[in-house]
Parts: sequence; C-alpha cells; structure tokens
Amino acid sequence: MQLRFLGGAQEVGRSAIMLKDGRTLMLDFGIKLDHKTEYPISIPKMDALIISHAHLDHSGFSAAVYNDMQVPTFGTLATMNLTNLLLEDALNVAKKQHARAFFHKRQIRSLLSKFISLDYHTEAHLGEFDIQFYDAGHISGSAITLIENAHAKGNKRIVYTGDFKLKEQILHDGAEVVKSDVLIMESTYATRDHPDRKKTIKELVDKIKETIDNGGNALIPVFAVGRSQEILAMLYENGLAPYTYIDGMAKKATTIVMNHPKFIKNSDILAKAIGESNWIEERGARREALDGPSIILTTAGMLNGGPVLDYITKLNRNSHIFLTGYQVEGTNGRMLMEKGSIMLDEERVKIPTPVSFHDLSAHADRSDLHEYVKRSSPNKVLCVHGSQENAEALANDLKDEGFAAVAPKVGDVVEID
Repeated sequence: MQLRFLGGAQEVGRSAIMLKDGRTLMLDFGIKLDHKTEYPISIPKMDALIISHAHLDHSGFSAAVYNDMQVPTFGTLATMNLTNLLLEDALNVAKKQHARAFFHKRQIRSLLSKFISLDYHTEAHLGEFDIQFYDAGHISGSAITLIENAHAKGNKRIVYTGDFKLKEQILHDGAEVVKSDVLIMESTYATRDHPDRKKTIKELVDKIKETIDNGGNALIPVFAVGRSQEILAMLYENGLAPYTYIDGMAKKATTIVMNHPKFIKNSDILAKAIGESNWIEERGARREALDGPSIILTTAGMLNGGPVLDYITKLNRNSHIFLTGYQVEGTNGRMLMEKGSIMLDEERVKIPTPVSFHDLSAHADRSDLHEYVKRSSPNKVLCVHGSQENAEALANDLKDEGFAAVAPKVGDVVEID
C-alpha cells in the first residue's frame, strides 16, 4: 500500500493524497488560495475520488479530474451541493478576472453525474476497498473517511480526517473518533489551543452590541460555507438576528445547509435565524444595511473579493470589523490585521475602522489532535494540512508519546507495510 502526497503536506491548501493498493483512490483534490492560486502537482489516473468536505482547499480542483476521466466521486449529499456552489462561483470569479480556468461547467456536470452520496455510517464498496464516512464536526456534510482493504493481509484500517473538530459548536457535535491502523490527520493548529469558545462568543457578542448601541455597523466577513451559518445561529441565540443583514454567497450556502438538516444539529435555531434576519437580494439594497445600526454578515472571509469590499469603505465612524477565521498570509484580511489597509482595485487603501479578531475556528486544536490520536490508537500517523512548523511539531510530539509519526512533504511517497 502506497500513499503519495500531491498537495496539502507541510502546507495548508490543495489537499490531495493518493492511496494506491491495487486500485487508486484520491483523498480530496483542492486548491491553495494564497497570494497566488496553487494546484496539486499532477492529475494522476485514479479509480475514484473522495471529497471530505466542500471547502475549496479540499474540493476546488475536483472538476479538473473530469477533463480526462469519468470516475466515481464519493462524499455526503451536503458536500456535493456545497461543492457545486463553490465550483460554480470559482468559475465566475475566474471569468471576471480573465484568469485561466482549468475546468468548465461541463466538467462540473460530469462530477455531479458521477457523484455517489453516502450518509454517515453507510458503507460503499470499490473493488477491494470498503469506504465509510463518519461525522467530522467541521461543517455541514464534512466527513472522516475510513478505508479498509478487506482482501489485504491484516485488513488495514486507513483513516483520513480531512478537517475536523472534537469540541462541539452550535450547529455541530464533535467529530467521531474512528479506530485506525494508519491515521492521516490535519495539523492546522498543532502548536496551540483555541481559547474557551463560550468566553470568546460572549466577548464577541458584547462588542457587537456595543457597536450597535453606538449607532455603528458591525461588519463580519465570513466564509460562505460553515462560518456564516454558525455565526448566524450565534447571533440569533443572542437576540441579534433582527439587526443582521446577510449578503453574498452566504445566502445560497445557508439555504443548501438548511436543505440538508441531518448534517447539522439545532436546525430549528438556524431556521429561526434565517426567518428573523434580513437578506440582501440586490446590490442596491446594501445601502439599507448601512443606513442605521446593523450587523452585516457577508463574504468573503479573507476580504479577497465579494460584497465585503463594497461595505468596508462605507462604514460609519462608530463601526467595527470583526474577523473570526484564519487569515492566510498575502490576503486582504491578513494585511488589514497587520497594517490596517487592504488592496482595492489594485491600490492600497487605508481602512480607518477598528478591527478585532475572535477565534471561532472549526478546526481541531492541539488538545483535540492529541486526544484523537490517543483514542484512534494508530500504528502510524501522517501529519498533513498544516504549515511545515506545525506538521513537524505534531509529528515530533507524537513520536515523544510513542507513536510512529511523520510529516510528509509535497511529492513524497510513503509505503505502508
């Protein structure tokens, strides 16, 4: 059995891991959204693709597989529909920016036609491989994948976590722990723990209320899939939904999430939040959101496009910008946090509005990662989806705890005995 790392190793983004044991499975096929877009180092022949969840760093290059192949893709139904949304949007962005598109709508249609949706705990078979999904606790439809080769000597259990979170969120229970022989695990936050979530939410809510009471606009840039739904539920629980305006792709993503209620918990809370919030249906309606005290929940989460750029220079002097997700180096979000400015129409623009960061990550932190390994009890751990520093730190820490752990690099091939 052989693993080849085509992306997502000692880096965050373009997750793409090839598992070969007779047949060839691809675990995710994403892109890396940095100061430039990067792709997996090759598109090898494969017998099937598995998409752990819809975020573009895991799904964003999946349609390119269908330029030359017609293979099944496995994922949950929520992942299928959310991936379709994000891929269609990526095509539209490429067209507007006159950028090269490596796939077109025909390839997206092929992906959808070949998609095999699986519920959690339902087994699928592909030749010698048995495939089963478990709840990853990350976003709607996110899955931890168990792959077994029942015909191989020793019947090895390969577990690929994708992105996961052990601790519960408003809309998600914690991830399920799956016993493994070989564990391929993310290491995004391998060197630190997230702050207490309840305390973080209280601080964020108090600051939003203060902004509204002062007549300001609380601008919350969000990732369309996952973060926008979690924050919308949080705002509802704290009586703030009537002040909230939802704009950008967050609208469509939230509708898709609501259409698949079995992949979240507390779907009634999200439904009520939607009912009490204000949905921006056209660009001209954005003026209404700025006319008085408001909360503006809009894409994009790293300020590299989307309606957030329409709002950010028009906020009144009592406003505040709230960042709740990781800001990749080279993005407008990182520049805003570090330098108080963003790039707008190819010009650097100073943003006078105060900014604060509130950690509402949907990823496992250091404690989660170590607990998962302990409970999964693998013989070998491969630390992926993290910076070089974090992936190597996790591998070294696990070695000190007695596990055989490595942090592969892009291009590496690892043989599994």
